[in-house]
This record gives sequence, structure tokens and C-alpha cells, in this order.
Amino acid sequence: MSVPGKGILFSLVERARRRSAWLFHFNAGACNGCDIELITCLTPRYDVEQLGIKLEGSPRQADVLCVSGPVTRATREALETIYGQIPFPKVVVAIGSCPATCNVFAGSPMIEGPLDRIIPVDVYVPGCPPRPHQIIEGIAEAIERLAAYRATPAGGER
Repeated sequence: MSVPGKGILFSLVERARRRSAWLFHFNAGACNGCDIELITCLTPRYDVEQLGIKLEGSPRQADVLCVSGPVTRATREALETIYGQIPFPKVVVAIGSCPATCNVFAGSPMIEGPLDRIIPVDVYVPGCPPRPHQIIEGIAEAIERLAAYRATPAGGER
């Protein structure tokens, strides 16, 4: 079934995007603990790819931006650029305590602040580092929000 006024290719792409979420991971200055746990989600033990969740290498094909670590001066501009490259609708998942509160790095002159001061955050996954099942739950919540954004008449732009 195609959308009126849209081509068959557009319909197929929209149907495929409803059933899968492609993640782009950005390390904003983390200690790599959260990164290791996120990559663990892709192993056969958790196997999130069977749910349509895939780690994507380009932000232009991603739906979900996963950020780990506190935002540093060196990474702020790159983070803003990457956020701008992800097409609407998009959701942001803050993985770990560092993007939410800056954790032990709070007060450092090199830290720009929590992630929500730089870009809007949809889902927080607490922990230092969070366990893989917590990350999967956070991504599942992000997928639900993504579906809700896609259902809005404006197409999820914010």
C-alpha cells in the first residue's frame, strides 16, 4: 500500500524504517565503559540485530543517536554537526551517568555540561556503566518514541 502522492519506493522505505532502528554511536569523551557495554548488545548473547537494531556508521542513515560520556570542549562542535546530519524524526539516547550529570567530571573546565544543554535528549539510561539489558531497554523506549514522532502530522520535527 503506497502513500497518496508518494512513490512506491518511499512506501517501502517508510515500512522498513518502522520496523528497524539504526543507531549511530558518539563517544563525547567517555572512559569507554559505556561503549563496551553498547557493543556487547550486538554480540550473539543479546543479538539485538534480530529486532532490527543495527549500529550504523553514518549519521545520515541513522534514526537513533546514542551518546556516551560528558560533552567536552573538543567534541561539542562535532556532536552538534552529527545531530544536525541525522534526518527527522530522530531520538537521542544518553548512555550512562556522564551525559546526564557529567558524573565525576562535573566542574572540570574542559566539560561543556550535561548533554541536554547541547542537544535535546529523549531517553536516559542510568548507570556507570549501564548493563547491556538496561541499554536495550533504553533503545526500545527510544524506538517507541520514534514511532510516536513518525505518527505526528509534522513528521517528528522539533
